[in-house]
Amino acid sequence: MQNEQQELRELTRGLTADEAIARLTEYIAEHPESDEALTMRGMRYWGLSRRADAINDYLAAIRLNPESRAVQALKATNEILDFYNKDLFNP
Repeated sequence: MQNEQQELRELTRGLTADEAIARLTEYIAEHPESDEALTMRGMRYWGLSRRADAINDYLAAIRLNPESRAVQALKATNEILDFYNKDLFNP
């Protein structure tokens, strides 16, 4: 797990988000069991405001490994999406 995470970081180091997504997509095609690659790609999607793509990757990673770090990423995503400021709606 740790080795794969390091390998993926090296694979995407210094790339733009779009380039990193392309590399991670290639990696996922070669390693479809990689929940870590799906999680990392989801994080890159989130950074580009591609929320649905990020959530889909997190869910796919969780299906592969229910103990994946995608669990925390999905939880944080849901908390962000569920947040609203009641004061803005009730002045």
